[in-house]
Amino acid sequence: MILTADSTVATQANRRRTGNGWHTTFIGKNRNTLKEGEAPPDANIVYPMAFLVEKDAAAIVRPHFHAADQYQVIVQGGGRLGTHDVGTVSVHYTDAYSAYGPIVAAGEGISWFTLRNAWDPGARYMPAERAQLREARARFQHREATCGPLAPLSEAELAALTDISGGAVIEEAKDGLGTWRYTVKAGGVARGPDPATGGGQFWLVSSGTAHVPGGTLLPVNSCVFVAPDDAALEMFAGPAGADLLCMQFPKRAHH
Repeated sequence: MILTADSTVATQANRRRTGNGWHTTFIGKNRNTLKEGEAPPDANIVYPMAFLVEKDAAAIVRPHFHAADQYQVIVQGGGRLGTHDVGTVSVHYTDAYSAYGPIVAAGEGISWFTLRNAWDPGARYMPAERAQLREARARFQHREATCGPLAPLSEAELAALTDISGGAVIEEAKDGLGTWRYTVKAGGVARGPDPATGGGQFWLVSSGTAHVPGGTLLPVNSCVFVAPDDAALEMFAGPAGADLLCMQFPKRAHH
């Protein structure tokens, strides 16, 4: 189940104004797009969710947690996420029922992707939901993992690439959680880790263009989801090269 989302197409079709920014759905449904009366997806299956959040300058998101494992990838602007200063491109992972925040946008605003491999009904804000968080602690550890900022390669830096390189920017844990960065010369191919070692992968085009086998070229901020039972993904760089991130979720009881 390889799913692709072209950032240009998603922005043109799904970008909508919110109280202090914008929200764009890329893959899957979320609490903002679920229709009234529509049953949500089963939380116990692999269900990829990807959307882009854009916040205006000085916007604040209060501390909260989610019922699903989650990556957040800052792709524009900067600010602070909890105790972490973040910018382009920073990666922030939290296990389900791991509280984090606040998210505070700097003067230029902040934009991030939210990426999940299972359905989540929405944020639970602290301190009102502290009792639920404590109850979940018997089943879920608190875990955060971060890296960056990893400045995307410029057009000149991409053009100067003569090879393909890749390595972990969040080292792979025993349960499969990990993140890798690949810089790929024009026409080259990056082969990702075996999806069976984790709970699904999201790939993000940080700069340049890339495509999956047989697919069209995906521009910057496009994303791809790879299910745990798929073969290792091959991402082919376009004519200008590509700077790519692969974010793998830990193994869970999803089926």
